[in-house]
Amino acid sequence: MRTYAQVLASYGAAVDQANTDVIQGTLDMLILKSLSLLPMHGYGIARRIEQISRGVFKVNPGSLLTALKRLERAGWLDAEWRQTENSRRAKFYGLTRAGRKQLEVETADWTRRVSAVARLLKAEG
Repeated sequence: MRTYAQVLASYGAAVDQANTDVIQGTLDMLILKSLSLLPMHGYGIARRIEQISRGVFKVNPGSLLTALKRLERAGWLDAEWRQTENSRRAKFYGLTRAGRKQLEVETADWTRRVSAVARLLKAEG
């Protein structure tokens, strides 16, 4: 999946490289996608989003924690305490079956919206 900046750039839109905020309304989808391969702790999720977006997106730790709690309450994430690779205790999050379904829903919605923005950016006049 291409990043928002890549999509905009492919249609000739200027992208402010200094703006690293996650696009409003996409944090849940980015978290779910980050966890689609394996469970991770919060710091790992934030790093994965930053790495895969090539630094375009940086997740605020407070926003991430709030979102993780919300997703867990919604039943889209399971969480358990484990030791990290540095032998520290951290809460690891993994997708539930409902979380995988929600990722599909949010990805389809995102794709639809990006296509609509692309059409608007290409429109003449």
